[in-house]
Amino acid sequence: MRKIFVSFASLLLILSCAHSRAPMAMATLAPTGTNTAKGTVHFTDVDDGNIEVQVDLTGVPAGQHGFHIHEKGDCGNNGNNAGAHFNPTGMIHGAPDAQSHHAGDFGNVTADANGEVHTRFTTHSISLKSGDITNPVGRAVVLHEKADDLVTQPSGNAGARIACGVIQTMGGM
Repeated sequence: MRKIFVSFASLLLILSCAHSRAPMAMATLAPTGTNTAKGTVHFTDVDDGNIEVQVDLTGVPAGQHGFHIHEKGDCGNNGNNAGAHFNPTGMIHGAPDAQSHHAGDFGNVTADANGEVHTRFTTHSISLKSGDITNPVGRAVVLHEKADDLVTQPSGNAGARIACGVIQTMGGM
């Protein structure tokens, strides 16, 4: 029943995207190597320069995991081809609420005992406007094996990349 509800909710989100005028984008994350983490990340321009990020993942080891946008849209080589964190403004790595952090620094997401992540947050560090240097479309979203410590340079010591997907535009852009 839960899978049906999640699938129905995903369908409603996709249908609402088709009729929305707000810029939207989405990444479908696939597991790297022998990992099992997978799912979707939706980005919606909500207003006043804010982007809502909705994360729905399954098959994730329980606990906290670093979650970032990376500079390249290439998930090859177990996600390593995605390069470093997306950092168009040349900031140092940090927590997403810190004054200085990469545009792609989203901190951590937490998987429950069933290996699921369902969370939503708002950021002003990226933009879905065409031509904006902070637009992440065409870049990769990466889920890491460990928590981002939010301090270690340049990437938070979050470990291997366990899932990766490239951000693509949806309706309204």
